Amino acid sequence: MRNATYDLFVVLGRAPTADEVGRALGIQADDVGPGWARLHAEHALVLDDATAAIRMAAPFCAWDAFGICAALHVDGRIETVCADCGEPIVVEEREEQPDGERLLFHCLVPAVRWWDDIVFT
Repeated sequence: MRNATYDLFVVLGRAPTADEVGRALGIQADDVGPGWARLHAEHALVLDDATAAIRMAAPFCAWDAFGICAALHVDGRIETVCADCGEPIVVEEREEQPDGERLLFHCLVPAVRWWDDIVFT
């Protein structure tokens, strides 16, 4: 289940729906949910409490994006938006270093407590 979900994440540029994953796997959308629930329990992705849709998935979260380039030892471009103001953020990563020093990752929650409320974190 994880491969189809993550492959579609890359192809679509967004979280896939259960219908899209079901079609890719040739199964019913209702059969996707239990796999996603297991991945959620393992902290591989985060489901929306109200809809059970994917809210975020590693390595497609903000801090994980830097790790993709580093793990693959390649240069890359990270594009996102500021969760506070909606302004676009673009960071080029070259030789395993982000460009410039203008961005700061600040987290009010100690890492040991991130999964207590990962969406807030």
